[in-house]
Amino acid sequence: MPSAQQPEPPYRVIAGEIRSRIVGGDLRPGDRVPSIRAIAQRWGVAIATATKVTAVLRDEGLVEASVGSGTVVSARAGRQPAPSADRGAGPVARGAETPDQQALRLRILRTAVELADTDGLQALTMRRLAAELDLGPMSLYRYVAGKEELLTQMADLVFGDLGLPEEGPRGWRAKLELVARQQWRLCRRHLWLPHVVSFTRPALVPNMMAHTEWTLRAMDGLDLPMDVRLQETLTLHALVITVALSKADEVRAERNTGMTLNRWSDSQRTRRRELLESGRFPLLATLADDAAPDLDVLFEYGLARHLDGFAALVRGPGSAHGEAHGSDHGEGARQRSRRGARQ
Repeated sequence: MPSAQQPEPPYRVIAGEIRSRIVGGDLRPGDRVPSIRAIAQRWGVAIATATKVTAVLRDEGLVEASVGSGTVVSARAGRQPAPSADRGAGPVARGAETPDQQALRLRILRTAVELADTDGLQALTMRRLAAELDLGPMSLYRYVAGKEELLTQMADLVFGDLGLPEEGPRGWRAKLELVARQQWRLCRRHLWLPHVVSFTRPALVPNMMAHTEWTLRAMDGLDLPMDVRLQETLTLHALVITVALSKADEVRAERNTGMTLNRWSDSQRTRRRELLESGRFPLLATLADDAAPDLDVLFEYGLARHLDGFAALVRGPGSAHGEAHGSDHGEGARQRSRRGARQ
């Protein structure tokens, strides 16, 4: 399963350093924090980047503007329980949490998921999350280091809500269909999820890793090398994510514009008719239905055609059965996969 961990931009790295000083008590409520110009000079970044640093800290409720003093640590940042002497002010180690702390962590994550489900990722800030939970903003940093880690844990949490069977249905194709459809339903339920996964930086979180492990195991018996199995696992998930992004983008567009897809389609009717009647697109002009594609149908079509192609890879030249395999198919699959990657 891809990761929810994205490379952090410089402004978030700098914000994290200043945040650590606030959380650790080095900077207390009322203390001045580096100005935008000072941030730009000290970290060697542009003014625009330094401005983002201050904006992030302000959104999290950690700093505020003070007349005559510039930007200072917010008084709200101190409204939290004092850190225990034996664990400091940083995030609590997962294994050291008490049952109450584990319950609060789960409550934080569930609330974050609800906010993202309802209003989208842009509306999910550490400051708003703390307000929803009636906590001081800095209390959250005992459980997550920042928004990037929050998103990772949210993704892991919702993947844990999916119950994959120990064995699953018979046959590799039925198993791959099962996991792909489970992930498709998950992405439809949590429209923010496709925007936070990554295929390049694995996040070491158990529930997402369990999905990868299950998908790899679904191909047991095909005599395929593990690198080919991994490529299939990632490609299958990429199919899910690609269609799910369209669904998420449409919901966001409707939220931002107030215009439903049907209304938007109606607004384009005149322009569409002009183009189709121009004679430049004779094949498109034969289509009677100009409605937007049904994404569920599109997903099922893509899944079926993808698995048809994977079946051809599994069969190899001359084989007559979709799940048949011979001693040379693993190396043949490896070579075909590499040839495809080079083309």
